[in-house]
Amino acid sequence: MMIVRENEMYGKDVRFTGNDISLAATMLDKLSTTIEIIYYLMNRREERSFVVMLISSDEFDVGKIVKEQKRNTDILFKLDEERSIYAIICQDTKIDGGYRFAERVMHHLRENEVKEPYCVELEIRNTTYDIKYIIFKLIEIYIETKENKRSNEIVFKSLH
Repeated sequence: MMIVRENEMYGKDVRFTGNDISLAATMLDKLSTTIEIIYYLMNRREERSFVVMLISSDEFDVGKIVKEQKRNTDILFKLDEERSIYAIICQDTKIDGGYRFAERVMHHLRENEVKEPYCVELEIRNTTYDIKYIIFKLIEIYIETKENKRSNEIVFKSLH
């Protein structure tokens, strides 16, 4: 008989695996400075909001399609080549623009018969959020999406 620990019976906290923690550390290293610059532009009123997208597919390099679909103002980060995980920061973009971008990418992935792409987006509307919080929130949404097997969907949230 398996004994369930009490803290596993309550709450629905996301559990980070070793790979998840490694991904979060990579995201902190690669995205933090860029988000800091975007915060600077937002504070100067040169940017209004931005969207950060995390997209992956274990069986297909999504980077090629993202490169073809992104604007020249969007910033692409390769996070994990083996698991084909990429982050994209879409400057001066609200959730509807970010969602349309994700739709285009997902459409092309379906055309290439990619079976389980995962795509999550987070819209940031102001600079009150700690940059680490943004990155941790994005990876938490990504982990929940994978745990709930919500592939072929665009899961998006907003930070107001």
